Amino acid sequence: MVLLLESYLARVQLLFQCDSVLRAVISCLFFGVSYVGSLYIWRTGLPRDDPATIRRRSLSAVVVSLLAPILLLTQAHQSEDGKGSSLLQYLGIRQTGLLTSLCLPLLLTMILFLGPLYMMILSDIRQYFPISMSLKKWWSNSRVVATSVRNYIVGPITEEIVFRSCMLPLLVPCVGNTSAIFICPFFFGVAHVHHVIENVRLGVKKPQMIWLDTIFQFFYTTVFGTFSAFIFLRTGHLIASIITHMFCNIMGFPAFDDISRYSRTQQLIIWSMFIVGLLLFFALLFPITTPELYGNQVYLWS
Repeated sequence: MVLLLESYLARVQLLFQCDSVLRAVISCLFFGVSYVGSLYIWRTGLPRDDPATIRRRSLSAVVVSLLAPILLLTQAHQSEDGKGSSLLQYLGIRQTGLLTSLCLPLLLTMILFLGPLYMMILSDIRQYFPISMSLKKWWSNSRVVATSVRNYIVGPITEEIVFRSCMLPLLVPCVGNTSAIFICPFFFGVAHVHHVIENVRLGVKKPQMIWLDTIFQFFYTTVFGTFSAFIFLRTGHLIASIITHMFCNIMGFPAFDDISRYSRTQQLIIWSMFIVGLLLFFALLFPITTPELYGNQVYLWS
């Protein structure tokens, strides 16, 4: 049964047409609300970083990410002239250009993070990763294992499926590639605002600080979502967005406050690396993501 379904998804040629912009936006909103809402079906009262909470919410995220493509399929039209693409291709799941999509987008992202990467080299690199502990000690710490799996595996995979590969096929026919890149991230950014609920409930900070942190997180996740949507539409590969998402989650937001701890010479080098990385990133952004390098015939760029 599974093989028959996989064969159907890979063989039947589909088209996504713009019935209305409003319908596309509402559908994307539904995907986002379903993803976030599924996290709160578990009434445990435990904090979000508790291993039990993480396991349950991860299960919810996986279920939604499996159901979202099925709901996406209901909005597709079967191509009569065979000029469409399969659902798997729209989702960014294909073999052509796979190796390139695993390497080049990650390289581009690492260039952007030249400054933080250099800071990691200057300090003890092991402190940035959970495996800085012995493997046995790390594995025995259920909280660290659970948060690592959530932040670096489950989160990136499920979020890219729902917020990129299931939303962009609906938005692109209505607004085009460029506009879709800037519209899609707002759903992703808003989806992270829900953290304010738990922070207020637990009283971890003053309400004003919680809202400031939330606004910053909305801005940061929206900017990242723009980059991820760009990568997805340029490469036509879901794995490219997932890999870059994983890397960005590992790196986190650059620790600008830590730069002052270094000597003046090192500070100059660090800031130079930040600037060089940013300049190289924008210089290579389009050449490295040329659709032809990835055999992208699904999301065409003029």
